[in-house]
Amino acid sequence: MNTENNYFEINKATWNEKVKIHSKSQMYDLQAFKNGNNSLMPYELNALGDINGKSLLHLQCHFGQDTLSWSRLGAQCVGVDLSDEGIKLAQTLNNELQLDAEFVCCNVLDTSKHINESFDIVFTSYGVIGWLPDLKPWGQMIAERLKPGGTFYMVEFHPIVWMFDYLKGKPVMKYGYMQDEAIYEEYEGTYADTNSKMVSKEYGWNHGLGEVINALTEAGLQIDYLNEYDESPYDVLPDLVKTDSGMFITQDKLYPLIFEVKARKI
Repeated sequence: MNTENNYFEINKATWNEKVKIHSKSQMYDLQAFKNGNNSLMPYELNALGDINGKSLLHLQCHFGQDTLSWSRLGAQCVGVDLSDEGIKLAQTLNNELQLDAEFVCCNVLDTSKHINESFDIVFTSYGVIGWLPDLKPWGQMIAERLKPGGTFYMVEFHPIVWMFDYLKGKPVMKYGYMQDEAIYEEYEGTYADTNSKMVSKEYGWNHGLGEVINALTEAGLQIDYLNEYDESPYDVLPDLVKTDSGMFITQDKLYPLIFEVKARKI
């Protein structure tokens, strides 16, 4: 097993444990979701608009809440994730809610080995590209799975966010914006349940905005826009302040927290 495959296996084991914790967490509020709550946030809903009748591929879908939310809005959805526990729960939820989404367990970089069809939309969101060592094959896979004229949309935590070490109280800038080396972290708890006793063991990689855009354009996509925002829909970083709109910001608002990219396959 090569080094990267070993990293992926360690991450997979951690995410299998996270599924068990997250499915019971207040953050994911699975019961409310089953009762009809939509898990999607304003950014992605505004960006993609009416998706009724469109085909949608959701990359790195965790246990499928967002995939199934798109399905409830009328899209024909396929969700992909590394975690077999996540895919198993997603399939259970799909059956329980009587939806028609499909789910595939694989490394996102291997998506085209498992899925042949092309889609109107490829979608991914919040905490996804940091698990990938190289974005060029990611961009190529996205282009392969899009129909001509199809839309790629991602909303993600800003690369500046990942320059900080959050494990020792006050965040400390520690990691390079364009750092090539893998970052290993081992800590107790998860972002959805900081009181959990599970030990997360994770390998991740930092990717600057230039790398993200170049991975997409080199694969043949045309960028419609790149936007940055100093707010986050999720309270997953230390000492964030909730705004009247329900978003979360840093107290000093010195740097962006998320970005979004929309692109098209010509």
